[in-house]
Amino acid sequence: MKTIVIGVIGADVHAVGNKIIEYVLKNEGYNVVNVGVLSSQEDFINAAIETNADLILVSSLYGQGEIDCRGMRDKCIEAGIGDIPMFVGGNIVVGKQNFDEVRERFYKMGFNKVYAPGTPIEKTLPDIKEVLGE
Repeated sequence: MKTIVIGVIGADVHAVGNKIIEYVLKNEGYNVVNVGVLSSQEDFINAAIETNADLILVSSLYGQGEIDCRGMRDKCIEAGIGDIPMFVGGNIVVGKQNFDEVRERFYKMGFNKVYAPGTPIEKTLPDIKEVLGE
């Protein structure tokens, strides 16, 4: 069974979507480790190490995701899990910005998949399956 670490990064307390993501992923047969809301990069990384996770899925709804996610790939490398796939989605930047440009910035930060605001977790499932080799 593949393990996915999920949570809401930074000073964000948006818990409802996080619970929906957990529910959908568990129903798809994944072992879900939910670090919850108000989570640091280290919370995600430590959970991934402790559970030998296959994927990190970061949510951010309050608009500060770009700031909160900066340097996360480097921290994964330092922690010895530099190859772990990382996905991010939600309202990950402040204001209305061209999402192609936003996506590019997150790719440059080391994220493998970047989802626009309003993307339901069900639309990410094919990408999750592909990245996990299923």
